[in-house]
Amino acid sequence: MPIRMLPDTLVNRIAAGEVIERPAAAVKELVENAIDAGATRIDVVVRDGGKSLITITDDGCGMGPDELALAVERHATSKLPSDDLLDIRSLGFRGEALPSIGAVSRLTLTSRPRGADSAWALTVDAGLKGAPQPAALAQGTRVEVRDLFAAVPARLKFLKAARTEFDHIGDCIERLAMAHPGVAFTLDGDNRSTLRLSAAQGDLLDARLTRLGALMGRDFQDNAVPVQAAREGVTLAGWIGLPTLHRPTARHQHLFVNGRPVRDKLMVGAVRAAYADFLPRDRHPMLALFLDLDPQEVDVNVHPAKAEVRFRDQGLVRGLIVGALKHALAEAGHRASTTVGLATLGAMRPENSEVDADGAIPSPSPLPYRSPGHQPVQSWGGSYGSVVPRGLADRATAFQAPHQAPLPPLQGRLAGWQAAPSARPPDYSAQAATAAPPLDSHPLGAARAQVHNTYIVAQTTEGIVIVDQHAAHERLVYERMKTALLEGGVKRQALLIPELVELDEPSANRLLGRAAELAELGLAVEGFGPGCVLVREVPALLGQSDVKSLVRDLAEELAELGDALSLKERLESVCGTMACHGSVRAGRSLSVEEMNALLRQMEATPHSGQCNHGRPTYVELKLSDIERLFGRR
Repeated sequence: MPIRMLPDTLVNRIAAGEVIERPAAAVKELVENAIDAGATRIDVVVRDGGKSLITITDDGCGMGPDELALAVERHATSKLPSDDLLDIRSLGFRGEALPSIGAVSRLTLTSRPRGADSAWALTVDAGLKGAPQPAALAQGTRVEVRDLFAAVPARLKFLKAARTEFDHIGDCIERLAMAHPGVAFTLDGDNRSTLRLSAAQGDLLDARLTRLGALMGRDFQDNAVPVQAAREGVTLAGWIGLPTLHRPTARHQHLFVNGRPVRDKLMVGAVRAAYADFLPRDRHPMLALFLDLDPQEVDVNVHPAKAEVRFRDQGLVRGLIVGALKHALAEAGHRASTTVGLATLGAMRPENSEVDADGAIPSPSPLPYRSPGHQPVQSWGGSYGSVVPRGLADRATAFQAPHQAPLPPLQGRLAGWQAAPSARPPDYSAQAATAAPPLDSHPLGAARAQVHNTYIVAQTTEGIVIVDQHAAHERLVYERMKTALLEGGVKRQALLIPELVELDEPSANRLLGRAAELAELGLAVEGFGPGCVLVREVPALLGQSDVKSLVRDLAEELAELGDALSLKERLESVCGTMACHGSVRAGRSLSVEEMNALLRQMEATPHSGQCNHGRPTYVELKLSDIERLFGRR
């Protein structure tokens, strides 16, 4: 068979197969064009999931008749100021969208430039281009796509149901709306309105939160922490959910590079690393991150749909994301998401009725962790925004003032109780008696009772707090172990009688093969015959723990980690296992002094709002909400 040139219509249909794989892809390309044209309002109407009709109207700069005729030619674009494909400063730049759509549908463009006295329209029917004709339209552009894929019927067979295709269109518009909060959007489909977004006002960070709240829900808006960081010309901004606000999938993780929604493995991995200390492996945080950098430092021309990018300095981007997110989470202190309290109130209401839709229940205020001297925790040199303290945070800051005498470490106060549960801990009242205010004015209040030897009930000036004693202490021990390791190693405590632990031979060999690394974490082990391990020292932070159970759990942890990573690289898993065994257990009776000691230490420890497994450590219920439960309000 001789070699021949393909006709232009067939070439355009092949290109359409790469760029326009479903109606949502056509909508994405056309909406991006509208944004690039400077539109402040974009209206989208679809019928039959976009298969029979897509109409997109904007108030952008518009086009004259000559530009209309040129716009539907392949590789014609106004988005590239030069021939440098690495200098991409717009969303659309390939010049393939309009001719590709026109090759597989009946495409009509109607446009009117600013200041022009009339509009012009042009039609492309299955690749056959007509001539511009006078038309009626206010300023801007209207793109009408009828019978998508009519020229390639086989493609229609691979499309999903109209409702499914419409949902894909909605997701596409929502992502673009997140990145451009100053643009108003509407979406109508099959005679029903599904999206109405007005242009957000205020500075960019607040405008983004308003837009994100409209799209991701009130829960996210009430429980989001701001992120702002910069390093070597790369800036990161956005909002991330508290660790206790998580979901079973990563669907609510939205990542943007230079205003473009992307799916990037590097960024997803950095997010996972930042939340590794707070969430189990099968849960995912809610967030929206916006990365901006010089176009020369990122390649957006990797994929025909422009959904993937490639960074020149991957280490810089990963380090910026991990450091900024960890800093923002540390600033949140012991704050837990309001959804915890709302769920509790919902469960307490008659017939499990939902909380009022108007969100009458006020949100707990953020309680940022502060280093000594009230200086926000700083990291590797990035510039960050800070959480503005409100309510609980103001009171917490007052209690962490430098002139107040600090309480001794919690572990020391509990050490005597752990050794002999019947013994009362030492009296620290003299040390803390420097005109100390009432305990219930502390952020987590004053301990009033212990329920089922598991939950601490504390009274605050505004309501009550219920604390899971094991989950809370587990987080405190974990944070201490991490700090001790960074400062040169975890202090060890020799056992009076070494503990002999029997394991299967593979498990014992795995432990002994990591003996040096375990020693840095405070656990000294040595071989004692086939399948036996002798434990001579344990981390001092763990106190009286079940050594045999700890060693067996660590052996299972090492089996899951494999040999590819060191224990330091998987610090969160190993230290988390140790912290769980060294924490105050559920079912242990605590005195009032011990309960208050735990509450005070939580207030001074970052991330204490959730345990190492992502569960909340406390629930706060406002007095006004409790009164509403009993009809007193």
